[in-house]
Amino acid sequence: MASGPPAVDSAAVRRGRLRLTVAVAAVILLIAVVVAVLSGGGGHPGLPLPGIGKPARSGDPFAWDSGRAAQFVQRAVGGSSHVLFSKSPGGAAATAARVAAYRPAIAKAVAGTDIDPDVLEGLIFVESAGRPDVIAGTDPSAATGLTQILASTGQSLLGMHIDLRQSRKLTGQIAAAYDTGRADLAVKLARRRQQADDRFNPVKALAATVRYLRVAEQRFGGRSDLAIVSYHMGIGNLQHVLDDYNGGDPVPYPQLYFDTAPDHHGSAFDLLAGFGDDSSLYYWRVLGAVQVMHLYRTDRAALNRLSVLHDDANTNAAVLHPPDATPAFANPGALYAAYRTRALVQLPSNAARLGLAYGAGIGRFAHSLGATAAAYRGLRPAALDLLVELAARVRTLSGGAAPLVVSSAVVDSQYAQKLTNPYFGATTGYSFQIARRYVNHAQAAAFQAMLDRLQALNLIAWERTPATIDITVASDASQVIVHGI
Repeated sequence: MASGPPAVDSAAVRRGRLRLTVAVAAVILLIAVVVAVLSGGGGHPGLPLPGIGKPARSGDPFAWDSGRAAQFVQRAVGGSSHVLFSKSPGGAAATAARVAAYRPAIAKAVAGTDIDPDVLEGLIFVESAGRPDVIAGTDPSAATGLTQILASTGQSLLGMHIDLRQSRKLTGQIAAAYDTGRADLAVKLARRRQQADDRFNPVKALAATVRYLRVAEQRFGGRSDLAIVSYHMGIGNLQHVLDDYNGGDPVPYPQLYFDTAPDHHGSAFDLLAGFGDDSSLYYWRVLGAVQVMHLYRTDRAALNRLSVLHDDANTNAAVLHPPDATPAFANPGALYAAYRTRALVQLPSNAARLGLAYGAGIGRFAHSLGATAAAYRGLRPAALDLLVELAARVRTLSGGAAPLVVSSAVVDSQYAQKLTNPYFGATTGYSFQIARRYVNHAQAAAFQAMLDRLQALNLIAWERTPATIDITVASDASQVIVHGI
């Protein structure tokens, strides 16, 4: 009998079909997961994959260049100006008005000298905010008067008449008169105090300050910038810094400041950084006050705008990125669109090689907004470039390989509403946070040195919080890194 086709095992066929169905379903599920991950869910288009970040070049891109001294000064003035607005009693314009009232007396005080009246005016702005009776503290032995002269300096160096005992007595009586509502008596007592203590007499205080600046100029080879620096730092302290820098020869202050770093003229850098009263920034602030006074006289609208911007944040971050001129990312969709055009770039995948690490909390609220955490691992290109350079310099200066930990990067406005204290500029992509976790003192010191230097170059604004350092980066940071100051 002819043999027919083999009998079909129907059970085996069913099992095979089931395996095929399961396999196909698994593939479909895998594809769906990949699509969801890349798209961020919620119908958002895919994110570009994180790239490989290029390590920072060797050397210091922020190093002093004598051929660009004017640019260094301009940036230092901008980076140091916030205090002029945030600490001015009544605001910068009110302080400028008080200081401007002394311009005729300033002109008489500098007549016949090479002292720049504009710079002396700036000094008054910084020292007393134009208040002739102000005392740094409660005792007149401290810095006192329109130009804040110490009693010891006034007596020993400047030939001023200062009866400290009488000055203290009258100061107490003036305070008591105001407390009891006897303003007329307080005014009479203030006139008597001017006779007992020259520092309370604006004309005599200005004359003494001019004498000081002329003595300091002669001591420092005719350099007016060093004379101004010494007014706050002290002649002896400044000479000590110069001794450590180059054996004591006077050099332009911008050179002295920017040509020192922890790894370059390190002992001079340590001296400058070690003054706890911001003496190293004093010259920039005086020059900044000169600019404020110029705006007060020529462009009040510009001065008022700067005042508003400085009031917007605890740093000069709003000046770097004015809110009305810097677009914010409104929602996750805006972030995804920015990644497509490379207005935002994702944090590099080779973080460890770059001296960085990324905190696990980045993007922790993403899913509640229909996005993925990856959408919040990005920055503007300028901010990312600066972050890479910052990490590289900290690693070099600290001599260690421990990373800086990025705890937050770009967010959108919807995401920011979920944050207890959103940091300024977070929704622009120019700001990020670094966790305050350091492996040793060397890393902490190196990080602080870089924060101070980058702010002095007006490349960042930074603020300390209990857990983080919040950093906002200037939009021109990439150009500076490539081409120098």
